[in-house]
Parts: sequence; structure tokens; C-alpha cells
Amino acid sequence: MHHQPMILGLDPGRQKCGLALMGVDHTIHWHQVVGASQVIDSINAFCQTYPISLLVLGDQTTSKEWHQTLLEHFSPSLVVVQVDERYSTLEARSRYWQLYPPRGIQRLVPQSLRQIPHPIDDIVAIILIERYLQSKDEVVSNE
Repeated sequence: MHHQPMILGLDPGRQKCGLALMGVDHTIHWHQVVGASQVIDSINAFCQTYPISLLVLGDQTTSKEWHQTLLEHFSPSLVVVQVDERYSTLEARSRYWQLYPPRGIQRLVPQSLRQIPHPIDDIVAIILIERYLQSKDEVVSNE
């Protein structure tokens, strides 16, 4: 059983969304891109398995609609916090190559020219959680 508090990250989209699950110790437990229609069921499943009390939501595409939907389904048991999503896709592109280093001849291709073979919305979700945790750390250190 997982006792550590967990945070769920959601990079919202119309067709697909990135989901990530991270402990407050910054350990990534799971991340995946899912169809928009699967998000609510996925979050339900996570809430039954892990001690999740917080969902971090990106503030760009479709975030208003998602925020409303999440509140309707999960309030008050899950707190939803919106996080600034600017430049997170760029950050996710470079994080992808850290998580999955290129092999063989791909290593010779400059990172900016490499094609990422699948959507990276889940890596964006990881970055959103990290941004939230970083903002909490800054608040604590400023007091």
C-alpha cells in the first residue's frame, strides 16, 4: 500500500490528455497519454488505489471545461489546482530525450531535429506537477 501523498497531473486536451502520478518526493509512479473520454475513469481508478488529494491541471487548451468537469466528478475529495502551462511542451520535448535517450544513428541527429515517435502530453503532466511542487517549495523558503 502507498502511504505517501500522491499528486495527479493532467495536461488537458480535446482528443487526448496527458496523465501522470507523482509522489510528493518527486518519484514518478506512472505516466501515459489517454483519450479524453478515458480521463475520468482513469482518475477514479487512481483515487481508489493511491492516496491522492490533489490534481494539478494545466491552464491552457480546454482547461476551463476540464476544471468544471473535474469539480463535478471529484469535489470535494480532490483539490484541483491550475498551473501555468507556458513552454511546458518545449520542456517536455527535451525531457523526453532524457527519459528515452536516442540509440544508434539517432544520437548523431541534433535534438531539435529528432522526431519524437509519440505524443508527450504525459511528460507535460509530469512537468506541471513539478512546477506545482517547485512553487510550494518557493513559498516555504520565502516565509
